Amino acid sequence: KTLIVAAVMAASGVAFAASNVTLYGVLEEGVVVQKGKHFDTNVQLKSGFVAGNRWGIKGVEDLGNGYTVGFILEQGFDSDTGAEAESTQAFSRESILYVNGNYGSLAFGRTGGLAFAQSRAIRTGWVFGTSYGASSWNNYAWVAKRMNNVISYATPAFGGFSVHAMYSNSGTGNTSNDLDKWSKNGHYYGIGVKYQADAIKSSLIFEAAQNKNLPVTSNRNAKYGINYGLEWNLGAITPMFGYQYVWQDGGDKDHQFGLSAKAPVAGGTVKVGARYTFGKNDGATANEEDKHNAWLIGAAYEYPLSKRTVVKSYAGYADGGKAWKDKDTTAYNGYQVYLGLCHSF
Repeated sequence: KTLIVAAVMAASGVAFAASNVTLYGVLEEGVVVQKGKHFDTNVQLKSGFVAGNRWGIKGVEDLGNGYTVGFILEQGFDSDTGAEAESTQAFSRESILYVNGNYGSLAFGRTGGLAFAQSRAIRTGWVFGTSYGASSWNNYAWVAKRMNNVISYATPAFGGFSVHAMYSNSGTGNTSNDLDKWSKNGHYYGIGVKYQADAIKSSLIFEAAQNKNLPVTSNRNAKYGINYGLEWNLGAITPMFGYQYVWQDGGDKDHQFGLSAKAPVAGGTVKVGARYTFGKNDGATANEEDKHNAWLIGAAYEYPLSKRTVVKSYAGYADGGKAWKDKDTTAYNGYQVYLGLCHSF
């Protein structure tokens, strides 16, 4: 890895400490079979069903006295075609510069929200995380995914507890000018507490997003979310509990509960989970059903062929009710079966 990065940097005339820079990535490809209540069976070659395909460069420099400066540059891509995840962004997944020290960690750039993914996220409590197709925790509703113009701070851990805060100014959304009036911008605010000690991992997160950067035809009211998660490693099995509440005036107000677990079996890892979501749409018209619900069950098995190559399999089924009864996606009504190969470098 070091030699590859050294060659790239040397070719561009850039000097750096080779031992502190790493080139890394994930390639996953598989076949998914899915069938819904309202569409025929579909078979497709699927890129990044579990682990999103990516490549990246990360590095860190020791400044002494307990301080370090580091960066993460990460780009997503489609292994089916080689296409970039976002053609307008060189590093669509993450582009961040951070400083760690005795005071904690301060970071700037593009990254995911506290309850989503990437290096600054702290969400816990759901074995499938934000992957595995329809079993993704944020499949129905979320406050924020990946965002630009982020400032993130995390305190040092005290007795296993740490506090995490994040802010993003996403601009107007309609132009590329970030200098427009503050009141026209979209804003994200996140605050969370994480606990990690011995066998227990837990997190509580509150997020809010002002949606003034959305088109005027959209629901521009502020959106809020609460996520709580708990994981307890008992050795033979790690049970997990997750809860989410997302609400918006004139929009959906959803509760989500999830029970899941993982356990080592026959040299690999078994993952199972069940999730139930219910809520109400405040924006429904007088002749529309305003309540909705859905439940999902899923199971996966991951078997390592080596330290860097894993075979992954998954099967999941979802069923929706009331306003979601006729939703024509496998996240609400239908099943998915997947078999794939994931290689990390």
